[in-house]
Amino acid sequence: MVACNTQSDKQEALLKSQQKTIDSMRVAMEKQAIIDSMNALQAQRKEAEKWEEIEKNEATNHTQAVSSAPAVAAAAPAKKKWSHTAKGAVVGAGTGAITGAIINKKRVEGALIGTVIGAGVGAGTGAIVDHSVKKRKQQ
Repeated sequence: MVACNTQSDKQEALLKSQQKTIDSMRVAMEKQAIIDSMNALQAQRKEAEKWEEIEKNEATNHTQAVSSAPAVAAAAPAKKKWSHTAKGAVVGAGTGAITGAIINKKRVEGALIGTVIGAGVGAGTGAIVDHSVKKRKQQ
């Protein structure tokens, strides 16, 4: 009986040893995964900073080129950005069309009504935002 007991104790000790090894390997792999994700995040940040720097340099170079250009030659006009009113109308129209088509059983009719209402609400909201931005710039 003693021989059998000793054998099972040895097996248990071996299994415990193997389990400790497996657990320590898991911990090491988890640590490495965290380190890898942190390195990837850091690389992404560096890449973003690099692109920001490039864009900043291009803007500076463009400004210098425009200021050094002869007064006779007209520079290409900068693209005009959309106002908040226009953006609101477009977004509202799209949202309204989708919502109207979903709600109304007559899909086309619902989409048309939703488009009109959504565009109106979006344009109104955008106009309010434009007005507040204009007020802020005046101050």
